[in-house]
Amino acid sequence: MLRACILALTLCATLTGLAARADVRIKDIATFEGVRENQLVGYGLVVGLNGTGDTLRNSPFTEQSIAGMLERLGVGNLTEDQMKTRNTAAVMVTAMLPPFARLGAPIDVVVSSLGDATSLRGGTLIVTPLTGADGEVYAVAQGPIAVAGFAAQGSNASIVEGVPTVARIENGATVENEIDFSFSSMDSIRLSLRNPDFTTAVRMAEAINNRFGGNTARALDPSTIEVRPLGKADMPSLLADLENIRVQPDAVAKVVIDARSGTIVIGANVRIDKVAVSQGGLTVMVREDPEVSQPNPITIGGTTVVVPRTSVAVEETESYFTILEGDVSLQRLVDGLNAIGLGATETISILQAIKAAGALHADLEII
Repeated sequence: MLRACILALTLCATLTGLAARADVRIKDIATFEGVRENQLVGYGLVVGLNGTGDTLRNSPFTEQSIAGMLERLGVGNLTEDQMKTRNTAAVMVTAMLPPFARLGAPIDVVVSSLGDATSLRGGTLIVTPLTGADGEVYAVAQGPIAVAGFAAQGSNASIVEGVPTVARIENGATVENEIDFSFSSMDSIRLSLRNPDFTTAVRMAEAINNRFGGNTARALDPSTIEVRPLGKADMPSLLADLENIRVQPDAVAKVVIDARSGTIVIGANVRIDKVAVSQGGLTVMVREDPEVSQPNPITIGGTTVVVPRTSVAVEETESYFTILEGDVSLQRLVDGLNAIGLGATETISILQAIKAAGALHADLEII
């Protein structure tokens, strides 16, 4: 187990170091300003459920929605007692509208129960308009839903696998309204870095200028690079060339720790001052071995009793100091930590202690 933890630490650190030195495409570290997805949301009804829908008494909005839908379809004047059904559920429908989505293009939607329905399995979503942040309708969703989870219940037991109140409809919505965006009217393009960094922004501008010449690009801030093509350019072709230019990104030195799983990732730029590290432990073992005692025969009033028996042992783990050299490569740092012979939990404690001592020159992020 210990060897596996050390191997995982070394592998994660080595892969991180290799990734930091690699040249990557601009399309993998930046996005074009204005080219983005848009969130859509709508409220609708799922029908056809097998008794697993909303309880109308507990979900009055479902009852009002059913009454409104039936009235629009020409069925009205229904009393509350006449609308007793458990086959309908009120749901929220969400979707992402891709950039440059055209009329009639299909998009996926996610359907989530809003009331006290126990499962959406087997249901069908009724026509649901999906609106954007501006209140305009951009898509309409409808169709049979697919649920990954399931729920089963008996008189005295029940089982739930996954989340049966959340479903998905592949290509369940159709785009009805386009978002206007024209490249031909633009005289410049801006690139936005996913991880803002001054060094990466300057390197990206230099790589673009080396590709197209002149002062085509300049870094405006750590996250924005402005590109002004020389003369009249074919924007789609220009963007295709831009996104395939390779750049060596830079990053802040960082150590990321997931204390729950014991995962440790150390960046290639992490450095420490020269420190001496020792790790030892004291293990206390307490063991209960109860014994049954029968002092006298039962016939003359003897009583069987349980006599507790406790044994306590203390085991002290021998510890040694290990010198971790300062300002060394990532491999030397990992070798120094591995030389102490620690598991992931102990390594996390040591990294936190080194940071507290001011010897770890990196951001320590615990997730």
